[in-house]
Amino acid sequence: MDRVSTRVSGPSGRNVTFMAVIILAVAAVDQATKALVLARLEPGVPVPLIGDWFRLLLLFNPGAAFSMGENSTWLFTTIQLVFVVGIAIAAPRIRDRGQAAGLALIAGGALGNLLDRLFRDPGFWFGHVVDFISVGRFAVFNIADSAISVGVVVFVVAMFVEERRTKAVAA
Repeated sequence: MDRVSTRVSGPSGRNVTFMAVIILAVAAVDQATKALVLARLEPGVPVPLIGDWFRLLLLFNPGAAFSMGENSTWLFTTIQLVFVVGIAIAAPRIRDRGQAAGLALIAGGALGNLLDRLFRDPGFWFGHVVDFISVGRFAVFNIADSAISVGVVVFVVAMFVEERRTKAVAA
């Protein structure tokens, strides 16, 4: 069983570094793309990339996904902060590399949006998130939102894989 578990998961220190790199990379790419669109786009003016289906559209979102909870910015800020800190605390105990990757993508996205909420207008803790990717009639989103969505999928798949692996080893 040790041989299987070593193959599945590395030492916790390696996973902590692995997770930290992903978290910081996602947040950095998110913030860099937001800085770029803020410098180049006018709010509310679409820039078609693939017809009207895929475009850049700069918006400032005080709420969560799909602009829900626009009057609860402080709550989303708090949730994102608690999640990022929670993942930092839990990281040494996460053994599965897939689960680590999924959680790191989610935390990196949360950190990217958290930075907006802390340091963008209208002010600290109540800042609006910069959204700019618009696909079809779907919500306008950003790199952080994409990382969160992909991270959830990666984490869930990794949980199922680990569960199947554990059952196979036990059998």
